[in-house]
Amino acid sequence: MYDVAIIGGGPGGYAAALYAHNFGLSVALVERELVGGTCLHRGCIPAKSWLQTAEVFAEVAHAAEFGVISSPPTLDWTVALARKNGIVDRLHGGLTGLLKQRKVDVFEGSGRLAASGIVDVAMHDGSTQRIEARTVILATGSVPRGIPGYEIDGYRIVTSDHALDWTSRPNRVAIIGAGAIGVEFASMLTDVGSTVHLFEMMDQVVPGLEPQASRLLTRALAARGVDIHTATGVDAAVITDTGVTVPFGGRAVEVDVVLVAVGRAPVVEGIGVGATRAVIDRGFVRVDPSTMQTAEPGLYAVGDIVAGTPQLAHAGFAEGIAAITHIATGTTAPPDYRVIPLIVYSDPEVASVGLTEAQATEAGYRVEKHSHGFAGVARALIQGRAEGTVKLVVEKDGPILGATVVGPAAGEIIHELMYMVGWEALPSEAAAFIHAHPTLAEAIGETLMAAAGRSLH
Repeated sequence: MYDVAIIGGGPGGYAAALYAHNFGLSVALVERELVGGTCLHRGCIPAKSWLQTAEVFAEVAHAAEFGVISSPPTLDWTVALARKNGIVDRLHGGLTGLLKQRKVDVFEGSGRLAASGIVDVAMHDGSTQRIEARTVILATGSVPRGIPGYEIDGYRIVTSDHALDWTSRPNRVAIIGAGAIGVEFASMLTDVGSTVHLFEMMDQVVPGLEPQASRLLTRALAARGVDIHTATGVDAAVITDTGVTVPFGGRAVEVDVVLVAVGRAPVVEGIGVGATRAVIDRGFVRVDPSTMQTAEPGLYAVGDIVAGTPQLAHAGFAEGIAAITHIATGTTAPPDYRVIPLIVYSDPEVASVGLTEAQATEAGYRVEKHSHGFAGVARALIQGRAEGTVKLVVEKDGPILGATVVGPAAGEIIHELMYMVGWEALPSEAAAFIHAHPTLAEAIGETLMAAAGRSLH
């Protein structure tokens, strides 16, 4: 009898398994593919490896601007692919070793709830294992969504799962969906020389982002050659001898491959949850957000399958920790979703935390907004990356409610703002701290000083 059985070894599942070590809990972890899940093998990590390759390629291509004269770069796709695979393999090996060190029993197969506290596992070797546990955590993750008229074949019409393992660079690509995944692929592919058409049903790229940030990102992508169509639907694809025709608004584009990037669907079917008292809400599992427990006592859910929470690896980490804390101690450690950063690893990067201006206004706050661009930040000019801005959303005579950064290293410097939002810092308090010169973070310092009513530059 285990203390905890976990179905799914992605970020939420393996974080729960590792964190259980702190309480001396015995853990069985069931994974049908490889521990690490989508994030490690078909998502966050391989995608960022490709984006790093694109960034290096683009920097070399523009090296003459810094007085560094070199031949125009060429991309050896097979080397970049091997490097990506090597990074994934190294992280997978480290995670596997850490789970073993923490005495987590890993079962390689497909898990299904047979009854309360009982998980049956169809092992890869054809055998069946039954696991009994005091509690069960569902962490089965998500898969790419499809759309009518675009049947995924893995060749002409693909998802991010396939695109991350392309064996050569596609010359012409249509991307359906301009959320974080679609925008990241558009940014990467245009930088390495592909022709990219980006389609989005909503009226801006990365819907839900601060409109100003979306406009800056759109302008930067368009300047690098991405053909962007917002507020635009596509009609059914037509497969031809030479590629795929994508019709839209009475027009059409011919491409070699279509990447469907319209979001991810939770994996709930086939895991036995329907036989429990757990509530399914539009395909997601509903939980008590303070404990991550479902309506079935002793059954928890974390990660991409949870209703109403962001499908982000770091949200899954926090939810796994919350579930284990409740299992081990009976106390709560709920994730603070207000301060979970959202990052788009495009060029330029975009990062946000807390409330947008529209969300704060809708919530009834008296809102003030303050911005400072990177154009006047010395470190950004030195790097040749002076596009972008820092925006703060502040309650009048009150704390910082949210922030958005567009620009170099946005995904790193957003964490300074994360603490300010989480601790409900007043602009005057945060502005008192001194930022080193020259640094990118000075853009935050300048914005804080303006929000405190005493701008410098």
